[in-house]
Amino acid sequence: HYFIQSNLSKDMLLWLVLLALLVHDSSSVHTNNWVVIVDASRYWFNYRHVANALSIYYSVKRLGIPDSHIILMLSDDMACNPRNPTSAQIFNNRDRHVQIYPDDVEVDYRDSEVTVENFFRVLTDRLPEGTPRSKRLMSDENSNILVYLTGHGGDGFLKFQDTEEMNAMELSDVFQQMHEKKRYNELLFLIDTCQAGSMVLPIKSPNIIGVGSSSVGQDSLSHHGDHEIGVYVIDRWTYFTLDFLEKIQPNSKATLKQLFQIYSTADIRSTPQYSDLSLFRHRPLDKVLITDFFGSVRETQLFEEVLPDLEILVEGGSHLENVTQSSISVENLQHVSQLPF
Repeated sequence: HYFIQSNLSKDMLLWLVLLALLVHDSSSVHTNNWVVIVDASRYWFNYRHVANALSIYYSVKRLGIPDSHIILMLSDDMACNPRNPTSAQIFNNRDRHVQIYPDDVEVDYRDSEVTVENFFRVLTDRLPEGTPRSKRLMSDENSNILVYLTGHGGDGFLKFQDTEEMNAMELSDVFQQMHEKKRYNELLFLIDTCQAGSMVLPIKSPNIIGVGSSSVGQDSLSHHGDHEIGVYVIDRWTYFTLDFLEKIQPNSKATLKQLFQIYSTADIRSTPQYSDLSLFRHRPLDKVLITDFFGSVRETQLFEEVLPDLEILVEGGSHLENVTQSSISVENLQHVSQLPF
């Protein structure tokens, strides 16, 4: 909490209030974004699940979310697999026009580290003492969080590495713990797996939107393969989600409602299923911007004004900083990417 000590006129105080309103995004009260991406499958024939996860990783980074705010969990290293004809590269399309495993990729949990326990510990921040910041979801009540899961599943479960299963009720309980611990402002949960709807229907926590790629009793199918790689390279639901996201820019006004409208059963060959949307109480879906979860930008307006000398004090009277007069030039509306901690 800061106090400003100065002989400010009423006009200047009004100017400061106006400036604060201009940089505030009225469509969402969140102040930071976090993303958790999990590929729960290993082995070469599950190449597409790694590609699914990296496709979302590629999209959120392009739209402004830094690695410091992304937790990426990959169960297998397909880039270095000896069967990979494109060594150290991963593609999600047979045309190979986008390499989604860049040199600067930051995988936070890999191979045997990708477990149900570690995933739950990340979401609830119940990690061992000494865990690096890069492996922690350091969100708060002002955070918008995107959680994306992909892998093999069934009615009420998602398999992790063919050795364990994550139960739908356990996941619902973890989301409730996040709510009680004030770990999010809004949360978007996406899961691409067979019978994915069974993983979103139990969610009862407020201000969470859950979307599954397929309804209970349905499979979630692959889209296409690469004959040289020898396996499918992306799943259908993630493919069409990515196709939509590729048209989005940081200043886009596209909404979640528009994204959900492109999910055609004829294209996806399954019926997406949603959690109870009445629990998302902040605003209707046509007011929720795609960039509220997949991007991280704040609009700022620069003015050609001269501020008086301001002395900023922290509570208790100690000096924090002196702000001297400076000229602020006029520029067009700028979009500033969220900075890492």
